[in-house]
Amino acid sequence: MTCHTVVLSDISAKTAASVIVSGGTEGAMITQIEDLPPGVVGFEVRGTLHAADYRDVVLPAVERAGEVGEIRFLIVIPDFKGMSGGAVWEDLKIGLQHLRSWRRIALVTDIEWMSHLTLLFGWMTPGEVKVFGMEDRTDAVAWVAS
Repeated sequence: MTCHTVVLSDISAKTAASVIVSGGTEGAMITQIEDLPPGVVGFEVRGTLHAADYRDVVLPAVERAGEVGEIRFLIVIPDFKGMSGGAVWEDLKIGLQHLRSWRRIALVTDIEWMSHLTLLFGWMTPGEVKVFGMEDRTDAVAWVAS
């Protein structure tokens, strides 16, 4: 579904652990969100995603969640520049490797095309998918955790 200091509007500074992803391009980042309810894995994404972003950051967290039960995934995307072909492939592999473990995916973004595509193709995604605006981040956390 990849860091320098990130300003997070709805959570405190201690809520996010920043991870600089090696192998990606400068400015690409995934920040793992900490202090989420038990069983919820969350990331904030900015820039362009690359295969290394998935391999080094997302995959280990999803695998840990899948080992203990259902995967409840929160993804916050305030700024998005795209995905490399390798990142698309890694994204598909993550979904398929844990096909039966996905319970809920909450997408938090104000990027209109991303919201529309998620609503249009969300039925193809394992588990329930719901889109929230950036101002509804707290509601997204509550929904994905329930």
